[in-house]
Amino acid sequence: MLEVSGLHAGYGGNEVLHGVTLKVSEGDMVAIIGPNGAGKSTLLNCISGLVGASSGSIELEGRPIQGQAAFRTSRAGLLQVPEGRQILGDLTVLENLQLGVTALHGRAPTHDLRRIYSLFPILEERGQQRAGSLSGGQQQMLAIGRALMGAPRMLLLDEPSLGLSPLLARQVLGALRELNKEGLTILLVEQNARAALRATSRAYVLEQGKVVHQGASATLAEDPEVIAHYLGRAQPKAAQSAPH
Repeated sequence: MLEVSGLHAGYGGNEVLHGVTLKVSEGDMVAIIGPNGAGKSTLLNCISGLVGASSGSIELEGRPIQGQAAFRTSRAGLLQVPEGRQILGDLTVLENLQLGVTALHGRAPTHDLRRIYSLFPILEERGQQRAGSLSGGQQQMLAIGRALMGAPRMLLLDEPSLGLSPLLARQVLGALRELNKEGLTILLVEQNARAALRATSRAYVLEQGKVVHQGASATLAEDPEVIAHYLGRAQPKAAQSAPH
């Protein structure tokens, strides 16, 4: 569904991404993990059209989308839930959700309010409440719900568990897994690398703007180098081979 090849991008002449290449198949749920400053958010923003690339290519279902304005990318069904949620705080929860349909642009809806409320019941309870008064976790649910109202063929998420309690983070990632099981393709940037690898089928590790590891999430979660450098759980060889 999505193919990124040799992508270079940055800000103000400072290159952040150095030849990034990745693929996401239809119906897959893929994670991008790595340290702060690795270029993960820049990569998502390039894919969605919020940041321009200096070279390389981005194709959605075989059609080039690099250089397109973000609104055109969203009309093609590629929708992003941004870092920090960016909900409209002075509007109600319901009004935020209703604004999500502006991304349809003639496409048939795939998720209505009933489905959003089944995923996140708290949004129905707080429907007439100002969105800005919600907790961080509730705002994240609202941001995901708003994107779903736009009938995404592919959903990009930037740090969905950022600032959430472990319980709320599990609820959000659980809802994403449920959506993926229903057929929604998802590309997820997540600072909580261990949780991201548990939730996804494939993953890419980004460091200093380059892909340094890729493969099945379960395999990467057991890779000693990935464990030592990105999961914060060292497994010394001496300890593994010590006799009982």
